[in-house]
Amino acid sequence: MRALNTPRYTFTMPIQTVFKAEIERISILDEHCEFDEKLGAGLIPDDDLVRLYEAMSSCRYLDEVAFKLQRSGRMGTYPQNMGQEAASLGAAYALRSDDWLVTCYRENCGLFWRGVPMESILLHWMGDERGNAMPAAHYATPIAVPIGTQMLHATGLAWASKYRGESRIACTFFGDGASSEGDFHEAANFAANLDIPVIFCCQSNSWAISVPQRIQCSAPTVAQRGIAYGMPCMQVDGNDIFACVYAVKNAAARARESSRPTFIELVTYRLGDHTTADDARRYRDQAEVDLWKLRDPLIRTRKLLETKRLWDSSKEDAMRQRIEVSVNAAVSRAEEIAAPPTSDVFDHTFAQLPPDLVRQRDSLQTHSLAGEQPVHTEGH
Repeated sequence: MRALNTPRYTFTMPIQTVFKAEIERISILDEHCEFDEKLGAGLIPDDDLVRLYEAMSSCRYLDEVAFKLQRSGRMGTYPQNMGQEAASLGAAYALRSDDWLVTCYRENCGLFWRGVPMESILLHWMGDERGNAMPAAHYATPIAVPIGTQMLHATGLAWASKYRGESRIACTFFGDGASSEGDFHEAANFAANLDIPVIFCCQSNSWAISVPQRIQCSAPTVAQRGIAYGMPCMQVDGNDIFACVYAVKNAAARARESSRPTFIELVTYRLGDHTTADDARRYRDQAEVDLWKLRDPLIRTRKLLETKRLWDSSKEDAMRQRIEVSVNAAVSRAEEIAAPPTSDVFDHTFAQLPPDLVRQRDSLQTHSLAGEQPVHTEGH
C-alpha cells in the first residue's frame, strides 16, 4: 500500500510522454463484398448468415410499412431503421440470450432477433404503452426515446448482475450525438471505475438529428471518448454484419472474463429521415446519401450469399412473400388489440393499491366526488 505522504507521480525528465493510445478499425465484409477469410473464418455459419439476411430484410420491410402507417394517420411519428440493421442484429447474434439488450429507438432488428414481437414496436409508436411491456424472457428493455438515459440503465443492470454473482452482461446502444450527453459520461465513468461488465455500442451515423458529427465531436473518432475512462475502444464498420459480430463477441468475452467495459463505435448511416417528422433533405446532401446507399448492409450481405451460391432471385421472391405475410399480420395484431381498461393506470403502478386509489379506480372519480365530502372548517 502506498504511504499517505508518498507522491502519486514521479517526474525524472522535464517533458515526458505519460500516455499513448490507438484505435483499431475492424472490417471483414466491406462495401465491395471483399471478405477477409482469416478474420471472418467460422464467425457466422452459412445457415445463420441466411437467417441474418432474412432478419435484416424483414426489418427493412417493416420500415416501409410503418412509414405508410404514419403517413395515413394510423400511427404516430416513427424512426426508420434502414441502413443501420446490421449493428444491433450483429450484437444480438453475438450475445447470450440472457444478456441485457438496452436499446434506444433504432435497434428493431436486434430486438426482433431476440424474440420481441414486432407488434410491440408498432404499439409503442402508436402511443400504446403496452408496446413497452417487453417480455421478461427476452431480456430487452423498453425503447428509450430520451437521449442517453438508457446507458445509465445498462450500467445499473450489469452492476446488479455482477453483484449477484451472475455471468450476465449488458449491451447498450446510442447515437453519436448521445455520446455528448452527460448521461454517457456518468455511465462510462461508473462502468470503468467499478469494473462493470457493460458494452457501449455507439451507432455513429454522422448526424445527431440535423447536427453533423463534425460540430458535436471534434475528435477524429467517437470511439476515443471511451479512452478517457480507461476502457478498451474500437471502431467498426457498422454496416458489416461480420465485423459487428466480431467486435461484440470479443467485448462480451472481456466483460465476462475480466468484468471490463468496452466502447464500440459502429460507423453506419441512417438512409431515411431522423423520424417521419423530419425532412433530412433540408440539411443533408443527396450525394452523401447516395454514397451510403452503396454501403447498405443488406446489399453487401446478399452479394456474399450469392457469391457462396446460397441465394438467388427465386429465394429473394419467396422470402419477400413470407415477410409481407408476417409483417401484415403484426400490423393487424397491433391495430386490432382491444383497448386497455381505464383501471390499467392504477393496476400497474403499485404492488398493493392504497385504499383511496382503490376507490378512485372503482368509481373513476376522486374520493371527494365518490361519496366522501371534503371536511370544511368554520372560518376557512
